[in-house]
Amino acid sequence: MADDDLKAELERLRNENAALKKGAATGVTMKVSEKGALSIYGMGRFPVTLYKEQWLKLLGMSDDIRAFIVANEGQLKTKG
Repeated sequence: MADDDLKAELERLRNENAALKKGAATGVTMKVSEKGALSIYGMGRFPVTLYKEQWLKLLGMSDDIRAFIVANEGQLKTKG
């Protein structure tokens, strides 16, 4: 790689790193992964990545998930 190419790549990576750090400070963010899935950042150390149909199925179950959380409140822990 030429010196100019290395400098350009380094600058691009610095900008990408700064954008990721900024996003982490602002909360939850979304991004389309390289494989076309939806990744949610800011929920934990790693992103939560599912394909569109998986997200839609999960969102359709939101009432069931909420009811499960209420029913199992004593066993579930909170992250804090």
